[in-house]
Amino acid sequence: MSWLWSVRTPGHIAKSEHVRCRLVNRRTWTLLTSVVLVVAFGLLGAFARVPFVALGPGPTYDTLGLDGDHPVIGVEGHETYPTAGHLNMTTVSVTDQLSLFGALGLWVSGRYALAPRDVYFPPNKSEQQIEQENTEAFNDSQTTAETAALRFLGYPHKVLVGQIVKGSPADGTLEPGDRLLNANGKPVTDAASLKAALAGTKPGDRVEIRYQRADQPEQVASVQLGRNDQPGGDQSQGFLGVGATERPDVPFEIKISLADVGGPSAGLMFTLAIIDKLTPGELNGGKFVAGTGEIDPAGNVGPIGGIPFKMIKAKEAGATTFLVPAENCAEAKSQAPDGLQLARVANLVDATKAMEALRVNQAPAAC
Repeated sequence: MSWLWSVRTPGHIAKSEHVRCRLVNRRTWTLLTSVVLVVAFGLLGAFARVPFVALGPGPTYDTLGLDGDHPVIGVEGHETYPTAGHLNMTTVSVTDQLSLFGALGLWVSGRYALAPRDVYFPPNKSEQQIEQENTEAFNDSQTTAETAALRFLGYPHKVLVGQIVKGSPADGTLEPGDRLLNANGKPVTDAASLKAALAGTKPGDRVEIRYQRADQPEQVASVQLGRNDQPGGDQSQGFLGVGATERPDVPFEIKISLADVGGPSAGLMFTLAIIDKLTPGELNGGKFVAGTGEIDPAGNVGPIGGIPFKMIKAKEAGATTFLVPAENCAEAKSQAPDGLQLARVANLVDATKAMEALRVNQAPAAC
């Protein structure tokens, strides 16, 4: 029998221990470096802000219901009629100040989309300015909804001076809110009629503008027209420098109360709610209807953004029909939640026809 012996000399032992220590040190540093990198990545992902916002389903509000203790739409000085069901306006939530992990988490959920932050928060504007612009757009949508609804119902309206171009012939003569009655010898009955009254004039021509300021007697101003040097302006035609707006001329008041909402896309649903309250019967047949869309004084419905998120929230809230601006139909049709009926609306006539179909349990014109 033979035995295999391993004999280590003292020098050999010392050399092995040195190698072992060097390996241990290397492993320790590798481990420490890995831990530091993991911690740094974790802190970066948890706290570092990314230049994106998350768009998702926002709150939905019944325009026939209450905002706190007050009706969303109130009418003072005129008879109103009972309503039923829902006419819900919808919104999109914008989540800002996202961390890397937060952004990824929202995106993976499938309910949110990421968009560049600069699109919603331009670097040349403060957050206060952006919030003010959104609030003004929302307030304008309320005013326009009132005008569109009462015009649709046949109430009279008036034409007022809106924005005045600084330094224009109208600046210093007319004021925002003045009621325009006649221009260049022609009656001003709507915004288009003011433009038509000045057609054929040229810079330097003098025209008379008949107007009324508040409750004062009617006044006449002689104005020398200037030249329109604004981008895209017609420099060959006389320029007054007035933006005309239309308002209802009625002896009652409509108040729309809804806090912490911005943007113009609630116009259509506000308009339908006003019509519902001012006319007998239930406009929607007692159904749960939601929708979105800008509206102009003539009742034309314009496209909006974020419709997939609005449809999601509407369906979750219980809506069975969703009113879609005609120009958003392709997008809406491809992403509509199951069980949500889409109704295509290009104008207020389309919207009321959709309501009429629902009242008799028929399908409205679809996307």
